[in-house]
Amino acid sequence: MHFSIPETETCNSDSGGQYVAYSIHVNGVLHCRVRYSQLFGLHEQLKKEYGNNVVPVFPPKKLFTLTPSEVEQRREQLEKYMQAVRQDPVLGSSETFNSFLRRSQQETQQIPTEEAQLEVFLSNGQKVKVSILTSDQTEDVLEAVGAKLDLPEELIGYFSLYLIKDGVDGSFSFVRKLQEFELPYVSVTSLRNRDYKIILRKSFWDSSYDDDVMEKRVGLNLLYAQTVSDIERGWLQVSKEQLQQLKSLQEKVSKKEFIQLAQTLKYYGYLKFEPCITDFPEKGCQVIVSAGNNELNFQVKLPNEQIKEGSFKVTRMRCWRVTSSVPFSNGTGSPNKSEARLELAFEYLMSKDRLQWITISSPQAIMMSICLQSMVDELMVKKSGGSIKKVKRGGAACGVHVRSDSQQAVKSPPMLDSPDGSREPIAKLSVSVNVLRSFPMVLLLVLCAAAARGLVLSRFSPSHHSWAL
Repeated sequence: MHFSIPETETCNSDSGGQYVAYSIHVNGVLHCRVRYSQLFGLHEQLKKEYGNNVVPVFPPKKLFTLTPSEVEQRREQLEKYMQAVRQDPVLGSSETFNSFLRRSQQETQQIPTEEAQLEVFLSNGQKVKVSILTSDQTEDVLEAVGAKLDLPEELIGYFSLYLIKDGVDGSFSFVRKLQEFELPYVSVTSLRNRDYKIILRKSFWDSSYDDDVMEKRVGLNLLYAQTVSDIERGWLQVSKEQLQQLKSLQEKVSKKEFIQLAQTLKYYGYLKFEPCITDFPEKGCQVIVSAGNNELNFQVKLPNEQIKEGSFKVTRMRCWRVTSSVPFSNGTGSPNKSEARLELAFEYLMSKDRLQWITISSPQAIMMSICLQSMVDELMVKKSGGSIKKVKRGGAACGVHVRSDSQQAVKSPPMLDSPDGSREPIAKLSVSVNVLRSFPMVLLLVLCAAAARGLVLSRFSPSHHSWAL
């Protein structure tokens, strides 16, 4: 999750005075506005529960009214504080922190707690209406959708709610996966745009989990609907012969066999993003990025119109970061926030002893980062022998959920320089860094040793139509 406080706002209090409100954005979207005193109250509560040694340092109080420069300094300090808390594996998952964010979101949008109908869509466009409270968190809404569909409780953990935006041609783009610290009704309502919708989709990457889901009728139907939708949208690579086989299985209503055939197709289970820009293999290349199978897949259009394809495995990424930035305006140093851009950059083991930064400029950079993080989390769950099945609140566990230690990104520098020193000057608004502590340098050394023996790497070559990394 990418937390930032890109702006402040001076507001009038009920007593007739004024105060500064700090706008907390999550994944580039306004989540809530809070006062310094509210954040200080959160800090004190976290200290009480977890101790001074665990909680980050909080920006100190001031005796007098802040000057504009002091407000800006405090904004930066509070942003770093929120990022540090969220990225801590204990504090960031605590109910104290998450309930504070949910309460602040509801207060900011001024939506009272009351019964409401929420529309959640399935992959085939089917609409599911659930009765909820406007203050219900993501997990509550997911459970309500599962109950409406008669989805067995042990399968709920295999699915998640996503915020999407419809396109003009019937397509859609992923905005983000709804998190435990937000209220889905408030999140989608506050956008005041009918193009934004909530969709139910499977939340795992390893297709071996499909077998668990297909054991139950509702799970099979949901997975089948998603697979058909992904094929119709052109997300999977299908030959004419395979397409005929799939149509035949559809006519026979052989859903399980349909999915099993789809599993053999390239890009099965991948999320596809909107076309964007990358600096690999050359600066300024157009690229279509897809996430799946523990990798980011690139379909790159080179300046000479040649199409190249290749993949970057998450297990060989030492770290990644998301940067929100804006170009300086005409050399004046005054940034224009309307031109803000998002970049995902990851440091990749290209060959023995050679790490390289690769950058993607995309409005969906944060969603790409979320995909990388969830891949790491899932690998860690499997490594620990755990399960992705959901843990019931206040009751017996259906399975085990493991939060990856890779989210301890606060140990990394809070802000890094651009990997490309020649690019235009930018004013950095915020940056979030994830270090793959799940895959430490010991693994990288093993990979390097394997590379030296010629077991792992094949180099990118302009004369070929693909590369394997």
